[in-house]
Amino acid sequence: MQILGSLKEADKALFYLINKRLSLGALNDIMLLLRNQYTWIPLYLFFLLFFYFNCRKYLLPIIALSLVTFAITDFTSASLIKPFVQRLRPCQDPTLVFSINNLAGCGGIFGMPSSHAANHFGLATFWFMVIEDTVNQKWFWLWVWAFIICYAQVYVGVHFPGDVIVGALLGTATGFLSSYVFRKRMAQIDSIKADVQNSGV
Repeated sequence: MQILGSLKEADKALFYLINKRLSLGALNDIMLLLRNQYTWIPLYLFFLLFFYFNCRKYLLPIIALSLVTFAITDFTSASLIKPFVQRLRPCQDPTLVFSINNLAGCGGIFGMPSSHAANHFGLATFWFMVIEDTVNQKWFWLWVWAFIICYAQVYVGVHFPGDVIVGALLGTATGFLSSYVFRKRMAQIDSIKADVQNSGV
């Protein structure tokens, strides 16, 4: 219990550092923009086109598993873990609500884990592995992208750092699981293609 209490205090201290001491008026609108789901529509379209032109034979599994990854992280974080853990968001905590920079409203009552973190780290991890497996490139910036969104969640006052860390771990684990399923499907597709080619010889 003492360790848990120490972790909570460290989490609050880091939250205050990001939300209060590192808060700048010039960054407020940027942080709100970063956490807005519609901001990233052009990026999602880019990935759709990238996979279409570079991994066309695997396109359907990539799209399907991207959606499955998102569905798992979102449902697990929002509908299973949050109601079980019941950790209040900073903007819902009566001991904090009047002392924080609340820039984005509050949303739900509970914040552990962050669904934003889980969803974006899930997609970032899955896409990283797919790109590495199909075109042999390592796009580490995908995790930087997910981290920036998580940072914005703390900055605007809707999550503690611990919320986004747990969400990131959930998302990363789910992304790796989806990439494992993708590799199995990729092997099946390659095997079928090889059989067709051999039968035509």
